[in-house]
Amino acid sequence: MARTPKPIRSDIAYSTPDHISVRGKDLPNEVLGHMNLGDFAFLQLTGKEATPKQSAMFNAILITLVEHGMTPSAIAARMTYAGAPESLQAAVAAGLCGLGSVFVGSMEGACRMLSEAMPVASGDIDLEALARETVASYKARGVAVPGIGHPLHKPVDPRTPRLFQLAADNGMSGDYVKLMELIGREAERVSGKALPINATGAIGAICAEFGFPWRIVRGFGVMARAIGLVGHIMEEAEQPMAVEIWQRVEEEASQGLRERAARA
Repeated sequence: MARTPKPIRSDIAYSTPDHISVRGKDLPNEVLGHMNLGDFAFLQLTGKEATPKQSAMFNAILITLVEHGMTPSAIAARMTYAGAPESLQAAVAAGLCGLGSVFVGSMEGACRMLSEAMPVASGDIDLEALARETVASYKARGVAVPGIGHPLHKPVDPRTPRLFQLAADNGMSGDYVKLMELIGREAERVSGKALPINATGAIGAICAEFGFPWRIVRGFGVMARAIGLVGHIMEEAEQPMAVEIWQRVEEEASQGLRERAARA
């Protein structure tokens, strides 16, 4: 039996010789000079213009994720650029490949945890009991609670209070944010350790407040961190460190072999 073709459809953009439309807006005349990058990203993702409060919150999320120092993804981007300076995009891609459950991608895990624990926010839900059940479930599986804990920022991730304050100021501090806060407290109680809600945990909760599907949330980190990685590559071109990192690792990693060879 012949296959029946399915419709192919996109509602994002189209062009004619004298017109470019994105999400129903004329790009040159309704977007350029009228929207910042965060607001245009929101339009691209949702098909809707951000309200002033949505704009403030969504831009804050993206800015938070642009830069976090000499992380593995930044080092990977620099090292790749050192080997292939003619391919800046490959260096950025190399850095982006390192965004996962440990770095940046945990915001996806936090949003998924909250969305699955509470598919629909409701005042009838006992959030404290739900937090206890959620932490117990992760503990039983031997899995770390996403969005909780940070290797450097203790006892508080300085980004988290600010993000939650902005959420409150912009009408996005609802049950998902409350549940994330309760999960953080419960995780600390159960572990007996300082486990602050980190920035990605806060962002995951706020993304749940927005109603974003958890499967797309990591993409916000990808979007933002690409900007940061381009900055690292620009600095690498001006103040190289990748070759020095490579040479130091080579010297230290092979030091034992060199010493044994010298003694032989």
